[in-house]
Amino acid sequence: MEALLKDKVCVITGGSKGIGRSIVELFARQGGRVYYLSRSEAEEPASLAQAAAAGGGFVKWLSCDVCEEAQVEAAIEAVIKESGVIDALVNNAGVTRDGLVFRMSLADWNTVITTNLTSAFLVSRVAARHMIKRRSGSIVNVSSVVGIMGNGGQTNYAASKAGVIGFTKSLAREVSSRGVRVNAIAPGFIETSMTEKIPAEAKEKMKTTIPLGRTGRPEEVAAAALYLCSELSSYVTGDVLKVDGGMGM
Repeated sequence: MEALLKDKVCVITGGSKGIGRSIVELFARQGGRVYYLSRSEAEEPASLAQAAAAGGGFVKWLSCDVCEEAQVEAAIEAVIKESGVIDALVNNAGVTRDGLVFRMSLADWNTVITTNLTSAFLVSRVAARHMIKRRSGSIVNVSSVVGIMGNGGQTNYAASKAGVIGFTKSLAREVSSRGVRVNAIAPGFIETSMTEKIPAEAKEKMKTTIPLGRTGRPEEVAAAALYLCSELSSYVTGDVLKVDGGMGM
């Protein structure tokens, strides 16, 4: 079977670690020409190069703060100048600044909203312009089951991820007639550096709310992104694919 992303130019934000890194690696193994945008390069980049070599693709890091409009525009234009096209975009960059709303600072609210939601707008705006001219492309925005269900202590995070879903559906309505698909993924409790800080007791309690009875792996979210960026999902747009073990059922 031919690689699902053979020679497809893919841009991933927040690709240096966690879910983003897994997406970069899987896309490269599937023949993608992958550019990942982040403020710092991934640790052990050699392993990403090996994945690319095995799949016939390549991986390249572009230094970019996706919250900064000028940096985003420069990075996307650099990809287009080098590769000519952008076939797929995954807006994955995200942070948390948890706390009860009564004690949450405006800085913590703004940081999460800007990183998780505004960055998706900034990157999509530039990439979508290019995609609609070609009448082809797939944009995938990483939301969260928290954006659907809510979660105490995460008003900023939940608001940002709910916003991502609204942004996804609205953008899909704007560009789908031009051949560009836009979808979202809503991961549940995924084992990443972001969730490592949660106390073990809290993790075990959370597992009881997951019908599959376990936490998820970054590569399972990456597989969903691969589906939505490949031709396997050619008739899917404006959708939210939950990857949560049934948590948000």
